[in-house]
Amino acid sequence: MIKVLFVCLGNICRSPLAEAIFNHQIDKLDLAHKFQSDSCGTSDYHIGELPDERSTASAKKHGITISHRGRQLNHADIRDFDYIIAMDRSNKKNIIRLMETYNMSHDRIHLMREFQPQASSDEVPDPYYGGEDGFENVYQILDAAIKSFIIQLKKEHQVYA
Repeated sequence: MIKVLFVCLGNICRSPLAEAIFNHQIDKLDLAHKFQSDSCGTSDYHIGELPDERSTASAKKHGITISHRGRQLNHADIRDFDYIIAMDRSNKKNIIRLMETYNMSHDRIHLMREFQPQASSDEVPDPYYGGEDGFENVYQILDAAIKSFIIQLKKEHQVYA
């Protein structure tokens, strides 16, 4: 099983939405038996909390349900996940710092928008302090990037339904 972890700062906006979109797309491709995903944050701000209502509403608008509680990145995550996908450069730096603490290679870490065709930036913007439009923008970014990411995963791992 290929394990994918999506990481943002607080684990209530971007990363749980990415996890839900990934799971939805994998289910539609009948590949849920090949992949496992989760999400977490680099901070401890929202441990145990439900995702931001605006993330949940954005997902629901597209027929996706988010089922997650906020949690913080830990040693087991960096040991166990095959792909660690950060939403922005700051998150990536925090992940690398934790991996270096345990003398672990950080070649499994990627920025989410590395996978988005013609991305205008390498970061997924944090919509937390904005309005619903920002959450819809993040949804569109994640949806496009995850579609391309799944295509790459299927090729790389020779995964078929």
